[in-house]
Amino acid sequence: MKKLNIVYVASEVTPYSKTGGLADVAGALPQELASLKNQVVLFSPRYSSVDRKKYDLFDVSDFGSLSVTVAGREYQFGLLKRNAKTPGLETYFIDSAELFGRNGLYQDPVTVKDYPDNDIRFVMFAKAVLLSLEKLNFKPDIVHANDWQTAMVIAYLKTAERENPFFAGAKSVLTIHNVAYQGLFPAERFDRLGVDRSLLYPMSPFEYWGKVNLLKAGIVYADIVNTVSKTYAEEIQTTDDYGYGLEGVLRDRRSVLFGVVNGVDYELWSPERDTLIAKKFDADTLDEKEADKQKLLLVSKLGKDRLDKPLIGVISRLAPQKGFDLIEEIAEELFALDFTFVLLGTGDKVYHKLFEDLQTKHPDRIKVNLAFDNTLAHQIEAGADMFLMPSRYEPCGLNQLYSLKYGTVPVARKTGGLADTIIDETTNKGKGTGFLFEEYEGEALLKCVQDALAFYRNKRSWKSLMKRGMKKDFSWKKSAKEYLALYARTLEGLA
Repeated sequence: MKKLNIVYVASEVTPYSKTGGLADVAGALPQELASLKNQVVLFSPRYSSVDRKKYDLFDVSDFGSLSVTVAGREYQFGLLKRNAKTPGLETYFIDSAELFGRNGLYQDPVTVKDYPDNDIRFVMFAKAVLLSLEKLNFKPDIVHANDWQTAMVIAYLKTAERENPFFAGAKSVLTIHNVAYQGLFPAERFDRLGVDRSLLYPMSPFEYWGKVNLLKAGIVYADIVNTVSKTYAEEIQTTDDYGYGLEGVLRDRRSVLFGVVNGVDYELWSPERDTLIAKKFDADTLDEKEADKQKLLLVSKLGKDRLDKPLIGVISRLAPQKGFDLIEEIAEELFALDFTFVLLGTGDKVYHKLFEDLQTKHPDRIKVNLAFDNTLAHQIEAGADMFLMPSRYEPCGLNQLYSLKYGTVPVARKTGGLADTIIDETTNKGKGTGFLFEEYEGEALLKCVQDALAFYRNKRSWKSLMKRGMKKDFSWKKSAKEYLALYARTLEGLA
């Protein structure tokens, strides 16, 4: 396959900006695509967190002033570029202090509500990306957008830019990281998009129950749609519980809907390289992991007398999606079992109270950290024996991938990316890498934890289970090759 010109567009990118897993994907995948000898151009907004000096950014000033029109108003913007750090990858930022120089990416951190002009912000961003490509004379083979914030880049290729010879032959891919977030706006704002008004009618690419839906437009207009796991790609075509109202649209596009599991940056997340843990180890030196368990108990103030007890870790946003309503349902029976528990995360206040009350009741074996702490996250992955993820749905999940690499056995619900990346030991004896339950019920979760705790008592079998997980390869290079196969599919007219 020929080497490609790839445009990768994301509303957040690690290390510059982040609210969730999208940023990690956008920070890693373009680098891997470039390492496979493609030419990749990455675009993201310049938020207030993107410091020009820290990230060595400079103006691409050959073009003079740049501007696009949104909702009848002209918005000027700057185009900033980071000095190349990866051969084959160029990183650009659309710079508009008015639209993106705020304290939050999508929400006001004070009111915790979406910015009311998010449609204008990301329509402007999409238009600015396409104009910048022309000014840079970077003619794409593939335009790869992510989630609703960048879906209009794809929609414009099939509408406003359809007759533009510069984009002739360009194919598009839309990755859905979480279909629950769709970019819904009142129908009266349709004119802000700058496409022909005849495209707004019942059941049109933009219309959703009397509103404008930007994610739907991206799904309909993209040459290929993918999600971040194969099982999630199937789930979101089934019911409203998974598809959030777009299941019918996704079923209509099933022939070009695929799943590609996210990768892991093993330079950051592997026990043999991790500089944030007490003792490095690998599959051949698993006994060293005990030092990391000791460290986790120490920093959690739970005491060394818990060293022989199984330690379950959780790192998560505290929300119903993540299965914490199940934990609430069975809390009394679950925490009557003899294990140590360390949690890191923030979210809904009802779950803050749930876990704070449990910590008060069991201060000798439960530690709750209602915060974000990167060092502690690494210490939990390295020091825990098991990692709990009872999610209602999980498009991909990253922590189970980290856990497998650290020999921290995942205990999870069989959904989305969890189903695709964990092999259940109970039903695949001697071949498993973790423990899974299917029914979204508290009793099913309780039994799964009980099974894992019982298995833990056989140290020899447990060590074999750990090693099988550690040998799994979820590197970004593997995922990048799957994306290249999708690109080839659309370029060859197979999608």
